[in-house]
Amino acid sequence: MLKITKRSANRVDIDLSGSLDADAMRDGLDKLIAASEDVKNGRMYYRITDFSLPTLGAIGVEMSRLPKLFGLLGKFDKCAVLTDSDWLRKAAEFEGALFPGLDIRSFELDEQDEAEAWLAATQT
Repeated sequence: MLKITKRSANRVDIDLSGSLDADAMRDGLDKLIAASEDVKNGRMYYRITDFSLPTLGAIGVEMSRLPKLFGLLGKFDKCAVLTDSDWLRKAAEFEGALFPGLDIRSFELDEQDEAEAWLAATQT
């Protein structure tokens, strides 16, 4: 399941659980792109539970949307990733180092309050 929610003018929440097939990936990414359209100085709250690798069809859909997804990078300043997976937390922080201007910080699932506070804090 990939659920996208636009919480405010500059906040988009993503909830990912389980494995994704091509249809779920297509629908979720289209919703993410639409929800992010007018975002400036955005905040993203990304919750990942029960992660399973997406199907090959889902990966193909993601690859076809890469140009639009890379376009989203400039719309967001911060991304909090909450997950029960240690390797996903490490991967998120590594990814954050690859994209200048996007601060990605990972949190345990039970650190929701800390993640919310970090997202709400003004960057200096």
